[in-house]
Amino acid sequence: MDVRAAPPVVRQGMPPAPAGRSALLTALESRLAANGSVVLTGPSGIGKTALLEAAGAAAAARGELVLRTAGTETERWVPCSGLAELLDQLPGPLTDPLPRERLTGLPEPAPHPRPDPDADHVACRLSFRGLLARCAEERPVLLLVDDAQWLDAESADAVRYAVGRLAARGVRAVAAGRWPDGFAAGEGSGAPWAPAPDALHLPVPPLGPDELAEMFDSYGLPVRVVNTLHSDSGGNPYLALALGGAFTDRIPRHWRPAPLPQRVRSVIEERLARLPAEARETLLTAALAIRPTTDLLCRAGRAGAVRDVRLAAGLGLLITEGGGIRFTPPAVGTVLAESAGAPHLARVHRALAAAVPDAAGRTRHRALADPGPDAELAHSLVTAAERAVRQGSHRMAAELYRLAADRSPAEPAAERLEWLVAAAETGANGGLPDLVHRAAEAVLAADASRAQRVRVRLALLDLSGQGLAEMGEVFAAALVDADGDPALLGPLRLRMALGALVNGAPARAEHEANGALAHARATGDTALEAKVLAIRANIALIEGRDDYATDLRRARRLPEPPLDGQLHMTPRYLAAYCAVFEDRLAEAREDLLRMLALVERGSGEEVVHVLRNLSEVAVLTGRCREALDFADRAMRITEEAALSPGPAWYHGALAELAGGSVRRAVALAERGLRASEQENDVIFQSRLLHVLGVARMRLGEVREGVEALERIDVLGDGRGPLSPLVLRRHGDLAQGLVALGDTERAAEVIRATRAAVADRARGIGVTGRLDRAEACLLAARGEPDAAVALLRRTAALFERLGQPLEAGHCLLELARVERGRRRVSTAREAASAALETFVRCEARPWVERARHRLARLDTGLRDGPAPPPGHAALSDGERRIAVLVGQGATNQQVATRLFLSVKTVEASLTRIYRKLGIRSRAQLGALVAGLDGLDGPEATLTR
Repeated sequence: MDVRAAPPVVRQGMPPAPAGRSALLTALESRLAANGSVVLTGPSGIGKTALLEAAGAAAAARGELVLRTAGTETERWVPCSGLAELLDQLPGPLTDPLPRERLTGLPEPAPHPRPDPDADHVACRLSFRGLLARCAEERPVLLLVDDAQWLDAESADAVRYAVGRLAARGVRAVAAGRWPDGFAAGEGSGAPWAPAPDALHLPVPPLGPDELAEMFDSYGLPVRVVNTLHSDSGGNPYLALALGGAFTDRIPRHWRPAPLPQRVRSVIEERLARLPAEARETLLTAALAIRPTTDLLCRAGRAGAVRDVRLAAGLGLLITEGGGIRFTPPAVGTVLAESAGAPHLARVHRALAAAVPDAAGRTRHRALADPGPDAELAHSLVTAAERAVRQGSHRMAAELYRLAADRSPAEPAAERLEWLVAAAETGANGGLPDLVHRAAEAVLAADASRAQRVRVRLALLDLSGQGLAEMGEVFAAALVDADGDPALLGPLRLRMALGALVNGAPARAEHEANGALAHARATGDTALEAKVLAIRANIALIEGRDDYATDLRRARRLPEPPLDGQLHMTPRYLAAYCAVFEDRLAEAREDLLRMLALVERGSGEEVVHVLRNLSEVAVLTGRCREALDFADRAMRITEEAALSPGPAWYHGALAELAGGSVRRAVALAERGLRASEQENDVIFQSRLLHVLGVARMRLGEVREGVEALERIDVLGDGRGPLSPLVLRRHGDLAQGLVALGDTERAAEVIRATRAAVADRARGIGVTGRLDRAEACLLAARGEPDAAVALLRRTAALFERLGQPLEAGHCLLELARVERGRRRVSTAREAASAALETFVRCEARPWVERARHRLARLDTGLRDGPAPPPGHAALSDGERRIAVLVGQGATNQQVATRLFLSVKTVEASLTRIYRKLGIRSRAQLGALVAGLDGLDGPEATLTR
């Protein structure tokens, strides 16, 4: 049987591909179908065995003979041990008549060794090849070799020889091993080998966040937890599952980190034991540094750092990102430190103190090298921590405050407690949940003051991000500790206002903000007053009220709050945020870039806020590559700091929709929506539903997109939590309704939104989007001249606003309308101008749409005879019905396909016949076949 012409066939009942590995398995199967072999490489636990088993299951389902073997460390020096395992799986009638010595080249026990062992190995290879040749006469043969780095050399030679000679007859192999890193670590018994010279080498990459989420779908874990598992595992599926074992009983409350499962600790210890002593020392040095890099390790005396890091990465102990080193899981560093004695740790810290480039880092390592209490050293650590806070390095500051508390003498206790509180506060701002919880627990267990107890509870609240809905117990305890003190109640009620706003209760949010403002003024706390006024302005903005500007002006007149890790609550941040919604994009971008320079050394929520908004401004201004970069950075920090993922994924979806992949945008929006629903974050539920709806419509799933947009109306208090001035979804909804043929509802959406926006200057961008939707409505109602004029005005408006993607969108709609009335040259001119804009902006999805539009103009629509009477007056919904009926669909089939009633279809057909001057379905079929103008619905968001 020759399998070269037989592509892989997936039969019913075949196990599905491992999560996130469909593309890789497809490449593997394609190679096997062409009688080729494959080598899978990657670190331990990355999923090579799962792919191997999936390939074997697929081959068995096709009726192939599948033989499996796996190398083992203990048998790698035993000649032909792997081959013996393969031979044991051959059909009995083939091997029963043959002596064991002939099969494997291994003699029966004898008093004297054979004089020529090489001859035995030749016989071994020849025998194995002959047996496989006989098997291949009946069906293809697939050899699976797992842990190939451990396979004995003789077995590897036999597999290579047989596959090389019999590939054309359907004998192939898939080998999985830890090459080249595993071999470099000395784990193999010989050089890396492949089952055939032309074998396809497939590195198995880590799973992405989407793929890991798919793997955990059936486990019921919160999305935020799964996001953290991806960060801690580096995308290694085995490690992620092992870490996920900590959540089998219950999810820790209040976003507390889960304990390290013993299974994971054992895996870490086992993998560390495989490394040479020199490599383990290099990893210990990295574990004791705050921001380890290979360059830092070399400066600290680890000359073989590059090699050692590569070996550890091959074992799945760490990953390298942009020169930085990150342990996977982070507990690798803890296990390394626990295994070293105090004198050993002190030596490493002294080496690092001489190598780190910053003064705070040097102070930290000198303190860690001297573990005893030292009041003078503790105060120097606090001084370094305060300097780190001013520089925006909240993670470093938190470590220094914690270390100062550890080095502080027992007395005075109040001083030590104050430093623990500061560690919790800066740790929350730096995204260090483990440190925050440990510091908070120490404070709450001690004789702390009421103020200290409230402050650590506020740190826990800040750590929760958008998940404030689950923090009721912490809020209640903080209110008890505050005991009516306005200095403590002010910052607490500020968090209560934020929680109510996120949960879709703006009236309650404003009530709490008013209370916080009164407390701030009563205590003369101008920093808190400025933050509260900014929050009040944000509430008014979200509700679409004009008085937001008054509170913002009042806040800007107060002294700017210090950089304390909460830049996203300050007036300067809100002013830039407002500038985005007022279409003052150049000003917003300039201010946000300045803020990024202030916080770029940080790694917490304030950095994510700035990056997210920079990404949105980049989308609006047509800087698509920049938008993707800012969004990726925000998503990465969100994952590493265990923050609420919904907001970062929203901006990731927005950036993908502009410059990346529409399907990727859908995936990010769906994941973000699940996360925001779990945290009861109504604000970002609405935003994610908006981007999901638009993405669905861009994929041609118009009804699903419209349904997503309509779901927003039931959030919050039942009228949508965000004003049309903030969430500009109504134009997209109206266009979707026009595409579905529901022009009456589309007109009502446009009318109601115009009434809500009125003639406010800051609503000009919203008005432009509504104008574009209205132009589509006019075209659908048979008023193309008015539609064209409105689209041209709207495109010019967006050009003036500096929003090229919106202008290009208008030009694409213009090309569609002009095409519908057979004005080819005008349509081509508009589509070409749109394409030029999108190419300049590197807006890949839009470039594809514009090229598709031009291709249809160039191949399907020519200047020629005038269309039938009434052709241009068909609405998009009528065109869709005309196409389906003209292609032979029954009225019932059309109704089912378009989610309409049969009566609606019948009434529409009557109008279509009248407009086109025809009387029968046969005539309609001829028109559909002969006129490009009726070849598809051409709805604004379906192509």
